[in-house]
Amino acid sequence: MTEEPQVRKRDAAATKAALLDAAAALFAERGFDRTTVRDIAKLAGANQALLFRYFGSKDALFEEVLARGGREQIATTPPGELLGTALRSMLESDKGRDRTLDAYLRSTGHDSAAGAVRRQLGEEYAKVLATLTDADDADLRADLILAWLLGIGLVREITGKEPLASADPDDVCRLVLGAARTLLEHSG
Repeated sequence: MTEEPQVRKRDAAATKAALLDAAAALFAERGFDRTTVRDIAKLAGANQALLFRYFGSKDALFEEVLARGGREQIATTPPGELLGTALRSMLESDKGRDRTLDAYLRSTGHDSAAGAVRRQLGEEYAKVLATLTDADDADLRADLILAWLLGIGLVREITGKEPLASADPDDVCRLVLGAARTLLEHSG
């Protein structure tokens, strides 16, 4: 007696999530321009027509990938912990970590609607960080912290420059967060 092939149950939400996860992984690894919709669909185990049905375009999918990770982190993290959480999630090497920042950094040259999402997320992070100081130049201080975070991501993840590329996340967090506290301290 032969077994009948299993028919996979259609689940739009699961397929959409699989496409988002696959796109996030590939955008983080390759950047926007070197990631194809065919590769995303293949990694997700879905038909690429479904990618277009659920997201409309590769650009729209990229926007969703960036917005999903960044906005979730902003919404669920207390302001005083946001920098540490963002830094730690970028530094952790485990496969399950959020790689939104990697996708962001590897795709900064791509000019699309996703550019607006990148700018908006940067503004949202900076706005939260600015609340951590009462200094007159709080916005500038927040932008400096954000630039430092992006620079650390660029040097560690994109260029792979040592010793930062292999530095222990605890050491990097200790040094960066200590210096950031000085920049964001209240004048009291």
